[in-house]
Amino acid sequence: MTDIVDICRVDDIADPGAREFEIENSRGEKWYGFVVRRGDEVFAYANSCPHTGAMLNWGPDRFLTRAGNQIMCGVHGALFEISTGFCTAGPCQGQSLRSLDTVIENGNVKVARPA
Repeated sequence: MTDIVDICRVDDIADPGAREFEIENSRGEKWYGFVVRRGDEVFAYANSCPHTGAMLNWGPDRFLTRAGNQIMCGVHGALFEISTGFCTAGPCQGQSLRSLDTVIENGNVKVARPA
């Protein structure tokens, strides 16, 4: 990753859990995303449902199902795999969330700045 952005500490995210963030993309525009923690792994996605472009969360940092095993769109209930962002059920079934390269460095979650 050439241009990376610090998001938060891994310990700031529940396990399982998620945390939303706002950064500037490479053109200086606001860009909304979220990171999901599952054990020692962290995944980052755009906060945008492939169905309508609506933000996925239904409250601050609320992206996961009650069981914490899938990402769920708060608007239409679409379900996405945590590790891939692939939609397994709902109006955008077969599509995927836009992912960002993610790295954990010294306990800090960092993502590649989106284009």
